[in-house]
Amino acid sequence: MTARLGSLNEFCWMDLKTRDLAGTVNFFSKTLGWRFAVDEEDWRKATKIAIDGHLIGGVSDLANPVYPAGTPAHIAYYLAVDDVDRRAEAAAVNGARLVVPPFDAGDQGRMATLIDPVGAAFSLWQPHRFTGWKFPHHSAGAPHRMVLACEQPDKVRHFYGKTTGAPLTCADFIATRGTSASAPQWELAVEVGDLDGVVARAHDLGQDSVTWSEETGARVVRLSSPEGLTFQVRRLAARSSEPFQRSAQG
Repeated sequence: MTARLGSLNEFCWMDLKTRDLAGTVNFFSKTLGWRFAVDEEDWRKATKIAIDGHLIGGVSDLANPVYPAGTPAHIAYYLAVDDVDRRAEAAAVNGARLVVPPFDAGDQGRMATLIDPVGAAFSLWQPHRFTGWKFPHHSAGAPHRMVLACEQPDKVRHFYGKTTGAPLTCADFIATRGTSASAPQWELAVEVGDLDGVVARAHDLGQDSVTWSEETGARVVRLSSPEGLTFQVRRLAARSSEPFQRSAQG
């Protein structure tokens, strides 16, 4: 069976943490076709994101007092593991910094948040009732792969393998070039049928997207909301499960 996002030892969920809920909903619903709605079955009445009826993420309002004042808008990504406590310990031994120690998220699962050796944040998730992403393979607008661009891709690839006990099959570790490279952070790549349409809609909303080409000539767009919540967008392709190989532009 081919590994995919949502499997054990792969990323399984995302949470858009924003101070502009209305603006975030407007931007991503219009550019990527995502649907945002309050989950009435959730005791928190959390806003969830869906594509074609399949949940792909959640949204958190940073105005909530549970978040420290000044917390910047960002996207939290969750990596599914078999044992959060054991995997968090392995991550720390291999150079990660523990930010939030393991704790139970109600009856949904157990989690911890860390900073990896190159400075990218990630959370570990041990599913109980909630397992995360479940959507048809190659569904337009849905999560496709995870990407981490940094100066030491081999080092951080080795780190995640040691942390989970298995390689991240659905993740690409990319070498950055140039001094203008941004601080390392995980980015989700989604696939769409009309890449030019995404770029046009983002432009209409006042956001210019940076594009580049990989070696095969396929185009990739970095789509960023007004708050700086960033995704990579690729054209939906029949063989898109193959790892994406390129060097990030500095």
